[in-house]
Amino acid sequence: MPAPEKAQSKMNIERLRHLRDDVEEISLPVPEDEIISRYEKLYTGCVNDVMREMCLTNQALPAEIVPLRDSMVLAGFAFTIRSVADPTVGGELELRVKMLEELKPNMVCVWNANGVDHASHWGGVMTKMSRKRGVRGAIIDGGIRDTGDILSQEFPIWYRYRISNGSLSRAKMTGYQVPVVVGSVMIKPGDLIFADIDGAIVVPRKIVVPVLERAEAIVRNEDEFKDWIEAGLSPEEVHDRGGYF
Repeated sequence: MPAPEKAQSKMNIERLRHLRDDVEEISLPVPEDEIISRYEKLYTGCVNDVMREMCLTNQALPAEIVPLRDSMVLAGFAFTIRSVADPTVGGELELRVKMLEELKPNMVCVWNANGVDHASHWGGVMTKMSRKRGVRGAIIDGGIRDTGDILSQEFPIWYRYRISNGSLSRAKMTGYQVPVVVGSVMIKPGDLIFADIDGAIVVPRKIVVPVLERAEAIVRNEDEFKDWIEAGLSPEEVHDRGGYF
């Protein structure tokens, strides 16, 4: 009689670990400066629609994360930071110094505060240092303060709330340049962040250029559709020519 097959002793989670934990080094075929400039000529709705075509339907950050000014537009590559509620102080300032020293041009700071709603995570001094290091803007899934100072520095920032409470003794960083989740969207270091008046979205790094090229084509088509409408074509005529609404 054959011996019974040995039961698998543990779940195989290697693929899940790879998908969630690993941050791949992905070279881009177009210079970063050019990618950023071209994205900032688009709008988030179009880029979001392109990712929907690719079956990526969960790339928009929560609607509560809004721009400090409606005119702000931001594109850049994610530098992720995460923190939690924590009344202790030890090690926080040292970790912040280390984190700030790793900021580079063309980055966008993405701060995952893990639901903390009683402390600010970003202020005027953070803005000044980040700008000096070439950071393009910030997405704060948490609080900001020193709002007048931030506005005076013309620093593009999207945030969830404002409060005068500082973070020291209320929240503490737990890591940076690691995968984070904002709302239900996973963001990895190096992903492209694009934000405007309609909120912020995340473009996975490996598809940054294909999404850009497709979005640019859609915008060109939409301009043509609008010209047809301006010329007096009916909805049916626009549709028959390949337009959509």
